[in-house]
Amino acid sequence: MRQLWSFVISFLSFLCVHANEDAKRLYDDLMVNYNRHRRPATGPHEPLTIKLKLRLSQIIDVHEIDQIMTCSVWLKQVWIDKKLSWDPKSYGGVSVLYVPYEMIWVPDIVLYNNADSNYNITISTKATLHYSGEVTWEPPAIFKSMCQIDVRWFPFDEQQCHLKFGSWTYSENLLNLELLENNVRYEEEVNEQGIVDNITIADDGIDLSDYYPSVEWDIMSRVARRRSKNYPSCCPQSAYIDIMYYLELRRKPLFYTVNLVFPCVGISFLTILVFYLPSDSGEKVTLCISILVALTIFFLLLTEIIPATSITLPLIGKYLLFTMVMVTLSVVVTVISLNLHFRTPTTHLMPKWVKLVFLKWLPKILFMRRPLDDGDDSFKRVSSRKGIVPTTLDGKIPLNLHEHRVSRDVGKSLANAAIDDRIQKLYYSPQVVKAFENICFIAELLKKKDRDDKVIVAASQLRKAGLRTTV
Repeated sequence: MRQLWSFVISFLSFLCVHANEDAKRLYDDLMVNYNRHRRPATGPHEPLTIKLKLRLSQIIDVHEIDQIMTCSVWLKQVWIDKKLSWDPKSYGGVSVLYVPYEMIWVPDIVLYNNADSNYNITISTKATLHYSGEVTWEPPAIFKSMCQIDVRWFPFDEQQCHLKFGSWTYSENLLNLELLENNVRYEEEVNEQGIVDNITIADDGIDLSDYYPSVEWDIMSRVARRRSKNYPSCCPQSAYIDIMYYLELRRKPLFYTVNLVFPCVGISFLTILVFYLPSDSGEKVTLCISILVALTIFFLLLTEIIPATSITLPLIGKYLLFTMVMVTLSVVVTVISLNLHFRTPTTHLMPKWVKLVFLKWLPKILFMRRPLDDGDDSFKRVSSRKGIVPTTLDGKIPLNLHEHRVSRDVGKSLANAAIDDRIQKLYYSPQVVKAFENICFIAELLKKKDRDDKVIVAASQLRKAGLRTTV
């Protein structure tokens, strides 16, 4: 049994060594007179057809501020090189050979809208050679392409990005690019020079079989378009073929909704509580300013996320700006309401327009009658509330009070003609009435104290009289 296993292993080793020898001999024969700098076409003026297929591996990042999309792709390129064809029977049945891509001719396919310094594929990979002369090269690469970001509906936006591939050297007369797809359709499009071009379109032009889903973006469409374009600035006589792979990306808004939208809406609703807060609390303006500062912080955070563009303003930015304006207006209204709430007759005088509106025009509109002016209402209110009349220590009404009342009657009769408006306001103001109440209270206390002193004096005199009688 052991001898049988030894024989099998030896036979397989012989086959491997023999195959390696055949592959080495094939490689030497193919490369002996091969010129990797020469285009492998059948004639000097015959175009060489290159078929492209893009396989998307991952969308690494879409940088909104720099407007750059970074993605990991495999760019498959297939062409025919008759100088690399052979008969498998002559080389021990070897039908496929893997060689470094630096040893053979490869097309100079570059990314036109590259945002990095490296335009070419720098990863060293091997190309697959088939005995029929077909060469397949599928190198992996990480491309950074320019992508114009439209933040109008941020964070519920959709972006249109594309990857533009083409030959940097060869025009369409020498190198023909085609899509490596089966389901394609053809359309006609008028170019900038007024010439009708045939456009090849593949709706599923990007292969997503090995795609790793992005945590931030969803792919809505992946269209590939082949077109021919002239570049008058450098090559006006010939056209160049390019293939553009369009990616329609839709943002997943969950992160921004939870961390940006909901807090902004919640802070905005706090503005309503400013008008519910009592004016005597003294915190209305503080709450308004706190809400305004919080919204300003969110607005600064938004400016760090979106690109600095003057073309459009994002939806969330419009909402924050509108909310900040409303909060600012609420601060103004709060200050006015507090000013009106804490006004007193001693600090502010009633403006003439308020009198004109609320005492003349508005009562007429509302069919209201102005109450009669009774000059003694304040003093009657004091006497009815406290039952106190200012008197002297002996309980008599002072003469100056009668004179005061007479003067008030005279003043009342002359009020419409000669008494100053400010003196009238001060005379009938609640502060004057309150001061009069306090004076009456003090007078009552002094009168009571005077009565108590008289009682004490009388008691002491009676006591002395009793002692004398006893003696």
